[in-house]
Parts: sequence; C-alpha cells; structure tokens
Amino acid sequence: MTAAATEALVRRYYDAFNRGDTDALLACLSDTVVHDVNQGMRRPGKDAFRAFSAHMSRCYAEKLTDMVVMVSADGRRAAAEFNVEGTYLATDEGMPPADGQNYVLPAGTFFAVENGLIVRITTYYNLTDWLMQVTGEAGD
Repeated sequence: MTAAATEALVRRYYDAFNRGDTDALLACLSDTVVHDVNQGMRRPGKDAFRAFSAHMSRCYAEKLTDMVVMVSADGRRAAAEFNVEGTYLATDEGMPPADGQNYVLPAGTFFAVENGLIVRITTYYNLTDWLMQVTGEAGD
C-alpha cells in the first residue's frame, strides 16, 4: 500500500468517526484488528471494536478537529494528531458522573496497515487532563 493510500484510509476512518458512521468506520478495519485503548485493555477483533464504539457513542459525543496525519514511506504505519472536542453524555463506569460537561483534549493515534485495512489502532490522550475538565478541578 502506498503512503498516499494509507493516508486516504486514515482520513476515511476519521471522516466516518466524525459523521458517527460506525459501518463506514468498521469498513476501514481488518476483521482481526487490535485496538489498544488509552488506559484500557487490548481489544482484539472487529466485534470488540464495534462494542467499544457503541459504548463510546452512548457516553460521549465527540468531533475530532485540527487533524494532522503522518505516514511512513512504505505506507505500513501511520499516526494522527488531533483535538477531541466532546460532551460527556452518560456516566462511564469508573469515571465521574456525567452532566453534559464539555471538554477539549489533544490526542494521538498510531496505526498499522496491511492489505489496505487497519490492523492495529493505539490511541493516547491525557486522562488526568480530561478528568480535570469534567470535574472542574484545576491542575497544579
């Protein structure tokens, strides 16, 4: 896969995310995709990703902005940096109570790509920053 094709795949993935189009999102993924969630467990397979997406849609309304996509020369790896602009809709287990709090959070994701599909997604963001935003607590 070329670097340009990988960039187009990653952008298609995020365009689907921003539209809330789970089917289009899943179409970008290999059946054996591995999803490494920030502060969470590794989730193997498309079914686990589908369940995660449904959970996230219930608890959070998010749009990703200021997207920058970087791709290796061989097209096998990519990274994206962006801002998450969100609203905390429903209390997520183990998290503070939700009450429609808004947040803006820088984040990044690493991808591995094979045969035109995403086979690994690893996302990182600062959970402490998010917690401070939704609880209204100031940082040091």
